Amino acid sequence: MAEYREAIKDWPEDERPRERLIKYGAESLSDAQLLAIILRTGNKNRSAVDLAMTLITEFGDFRSMDALSISELCTIDGIGTAKAAQIKASFEIGRRMLSGGGGLKKNFRSSDDVVNYYIPLMKNLKKEVFKTILLDSKNKIIKEMTISEGILTASIVHPREVFNPAIKESAAAVILVHNHPSGDPSPSQEDVEITSRLVKSGEIVGIRVLDHIIIGDGRHFSFLDKKMI
Repeated sequence: MAEYREAIKDWPEDERPRERLIKYGAESLSDAQLLAIILRTGNKNRSAVDLAMTLITEFGDFRSMDALSISELCTIDGIGTAKAAQIKASFEIGRRMLSGGGGLKKNFRSSDDVVNYYIPLMKNLKKEVFKTILLDSKNKIIKEMTISEGILTASIVHPREVFNPAIKESAAAVILVHNHPSGDPSPSQEDVEITSRLVKSGEIVGIRVLDHIIIGDGRHFSFLDKKMI
């Protein structure tokens, strides 16, 4: 027999997640209560808090949940594509806030600046993504380009894909960034060969490759810091 559950609107005010947040602040809420606010509503059998607790019990913490696809989130009864999209959007907001929030409107002065921006954005990606950051003569960011997604090879990360946009935007230099979904940022032989090829191509066209940074799980590898550029 289905259990009748009291709607959140019928709970005492201090127990309702939204009202509790307004009265006591977001820090007073549990993970399930915060997630319930994102979900907004439950269904006929479960409140939003019940659904949130089910998600946390099934998948663990927010970090684990963030790595899930829309379809994986939708395996939970009561979570459709709309609620799954709300969850994914909230995690993306958090990532962007951690990475600086205001977009690429600043200078990168060191590998740490690049890493602090990109680790929140790239550490949980399930596939390799290769990006090029285009810089002006003062190392101010002009534009960010995604060159490829998937397994990186020299044939995919081709100099023309990297430098054609850089030439078009009159970039003075570029920084290369990609992630390792395994979490280990150590460069593969292919990574070393790609970097060497792009550095040489940059010298020919007059656009410096300042660094190639590999993002792992809270760790990174900088070719410049390791004196490999």
